[in-house]
Order: sequence, then structure tokens, then C-alpha cells
Amino acid sequence: MNIFKKNEKKNENRLPTPDKVKKGYRYYCSLVAAVALMGCCTMTAFAAPAGGDPLTVINNLSDFIFGLIRAVGLILLGWGIVQVGLSLQSHDPSQRSNGFLTLAGGVIITFAKEILTLITG
Repeated sequence: MNIFKKNEKKNENRLPTPDKVKKGYRYYCSLVAAVALMGCCTMTAFAAPAGGDPLTVINNLSDFIFGLIRAVGLILLGWGIVQVGLSLQSHDPSQRSNGFLTLAGGVIITFAKEILTLITG
């Protein structure tokens, strides 16, 4: 009993690839792999000037992290607007409530730093 049948007749309608093209494709693939490997192996080093204030470094890191959080909040804000628009088009109340919740969450996440500064004073 043969579960997987092998195709005995294989129709090759393709033209043979010239050796120059194969060699060029190999070079292209090696170049792409080398560039991808170099891009993955790089590391950015943020160095503080000699005798710099450690609080400045912490504040810069905090600004960077809150910038990332703001970007995620803006993405959620945009997705919430899309959901509300689609729910208005399809007259779906559950999708509309999810859209407004996503919209509110996006606004809160976008302005998280300002909210925390208002709370802490």
C-alpha cells in the first residue's frame, strides 16, 4: 500500500538556467545574507560624557521608553478610530463598544506620561 504516490512522469517545460545567471544569483543571495547578518549583529551604544550626571542618563532612558509607549498608544488610537468607523458602517453595537474602548485606551496610553506627572505632582 503506497500512501504517497510519486509522480513517475515529470514534465519539465522550463528552459535550463545559464551558469552565469546561477552564479549571479548565488552572489546576490550571499550579499543579502551578509547584509542581513551585519544588520542583526550591530549594537548601538549610548555613552555618557565623562563626568556626566547619572540622572541625565536615567531621564533620557525614561524619555525613550515613554516615546515608545506613546507610539503604541497612537497605534491603538488609530485602530480604535478604524473600528468605530467600521461599526458605524455595519451597524454592529458590540464592535462599536470595542472601538470606543480601544479609542479610550489609546488616548490613555498616548498621554500616560502627562497623566503620571499630574498624579505625582
